[in-house]
This record gives sequence, C-alpha cells and structure tokens, in this order.
Amino acid sequence: MIKSLAFLHSTASSEDHRKLSNFLATLGFEPGSAWNEEASQGALFFTSRGGIELILGSMPHFAKFSIEVSSLDAAHQAAAAWLRADSLNPETLDVESLLTPIADTDWKSRYFTVEPVPGHKFSFWAWDATKADPLKGKPIAIEGDLSAAGMRFSIVVARWNAVITDRLLEGALDGLLRSGAQRADIGIVRVPGAWEVPAAARAIAEQGSVDAIITLGCLIRGETAHYEAIYNEVARGIGQSQQETGIPHSFGVLTCETLEQALNRAGIKAGNKGFEAAVAAIEMVSISRKLAQAKASAQ
Repeated sequence: MIKSLAFLHSTASSEDHRKLSNFLATLGFEPGSAWNEEASQGALFFTSRGGIELILGSMPHFAKFSIEVSSLDAAHQAAAAWLRADSLNPETLDVESLLTPIADTDWKSRYFTVEPVPGHKFSFWAWDATKADPLKGKPIAIEGDLSAAGMRFSIVVARWNAVITDRLLEGALDGLLRSGAQRADIGIVRVPGAWEVPAAARAIAEQGSVDAIITLGCLIRGETAHYEAIYNEVARGIGQSQQETGIPHSFGVLTCETLEQALNRAGIKAGNKGFEAAVAAIEMVSISRKLAQAKASAQ
C-alpha cells in the first residue's frame, strides 16, 4: 500500500532554501520535481535507498538527517569545498565550526556532521572497511532507482478501447511526472489499436531518441479467436523490439475477459497498470545505466 517516503524539512527563508538545495545536489542527492506555488515552494531530492530507523534511546552525536555514503572522505572534502565556495569570505571562514572531523562510532563505522545553513545539520557516515564485514551495508544485487529526472520517454498508446487506454495514459503520465520526469521529455504517440503498438514502438526505439518506451493498449476477449491472435503478436512484437534495439519497453497492454476487468485494472479497483508500466520503465532505465557503469568500471 505504501508508495513512497518523504521527510518534510522546512526552511525559514528562500535563501536558506536555495543554499540547502544546492548543498544536497553537490553532495550527491538526485534532484526530483520542484514546485513554486503561491502558498509554498519546495524541491524533492532522491537517494538510491531510504528507510525509517527506530532508535531506543538517543544518538546525540548524529543529526536528524543521517545519510550513508560510499566514500566518506570524498563526501567530507565535498562538504568543505561547498562551505568555502558558499562563503562570502572563504579566507576567514572557520570551517571546523560548521564541519566536524571524521570520527569513529562504536558500531564499526565513521561519520561527520555538517551544518551548511544555521540550524540545519546533516550527518554523513559509512561503514569502516577495516572493521566491518566487507559486504556490510552493500546491496547484494543491482537495483533500479525510481527517479526519472533527466530521462526521456515515449508512450505508445492505442486509441481502440479509448475509455480504458485514456485512463492508462493518465496513469503513466502521473507515474513519470511524480518521479521527476519533465513533461518536455515525454512523447506520446497514438496508434489505431493494440496491433499497431509494436510497429510504432520499434520505429521509436530505432531512432534512439528516448531512454524507454511505455506501451499501452487494451484487448477484451470476444466470441472468436481474434483476441488470442492479436495478443500473441502484440506481446511478441514488443518483446522482440526491446531485445533487438536494447531500449527498455514496459508492457502496459491489458488482456481482459470483460470491460469491467479492464476498468478495474485501469484505476478503478486494482491500481492503474499504466502507472505501473511507467514505474517499470523508470527502473529499467536506471538498471541499464548502472549495468553500463559497472561494465565501464570493470574495464
């Protein structure tokens, strides 16, 4: 049931908001969507993993925001460089009053605390490789992140059964925009029916102008074998396009027995499969990029 987790952190002024946003981006957070409305303004920042830790007692040496990093020394250097760059008088800036030295904890890790803006402290930490299990804190598998910032998508949607496919399209757009994608980076291609979806997806993939393609359509079983023939070819065509072009294709083509089933899967009862297809596309782009990075690092 839970879709995402966010900690709301208020700043007293627009200048503090600007500084903290710049600080988080510099230290490696991935910027997401931002808003600027009459009543409030804000910005979202992503990490690859997140969670809630319930602590019995207190940890006075840690700030409220605890951030694990892969290289603590690099993060410490980046924080110090940011403090100097942000200061009006870097020569006289007392960095040590805002940035603690790296210290050991009693649980085989190291940490430091920084206060980029008065009243806003952040603790950064990492496992001590000389003391902890080498695999401690490291994921056992490569997993995709759910930030769509900087990604380009194309949505291929069938007009046939538009009462369903329009809902799927709304869900896909909602999923992309909520995850940080920009509307200008999302293309929409409408085709007559599900049969035409694979051909359009293949043409887009071969252009190489997008990071992923989201395919949406709806097939409802009738009284003939037409349904099976169409579905098999649509699934085969989308899968073949993905495999041969290397561009991730997420599958959001519904195959239902009745109109009621289709409506339920388009947002009435069983979630919106367009939204789910968008999330799958984002994750696959992230995985593809991480695999490419891992390959480059190994060479």
